[in-house]
Amino acid sequence: MRLPIVIAAAALAVAAFQAVGTPAKADPYRWCANYGARGASNCYFMTLGQCRAAISGNGGFCALNNFYDGLPVITPEDVIRRRYR
Repeated sequence: MRLPIVIAAAALAVAAFQAVGTPAKADPYRWCANYGARGASNCYFMTLGQCRAAISGNGGFCALNNFYDGLPVITPEDVIRRRYR
């Protein structure tokens, strides 16, 4: 009677450890544009100038992105595709 319970508990423990094993990805963009008191923000700016241009005429302010990781941004266009013959 105890064997099925022990097996089920072991299976749940293995599943929980596997879910924890994948690292989270951080945000590669350094600046966020924050708009007004509603809390709307846009964190897709690599330079302060880009952020300032986005809030120009809209109001708001630019702030550092708390999730910035410093890694370069790699887009699908940047990947070198190898052709296999």
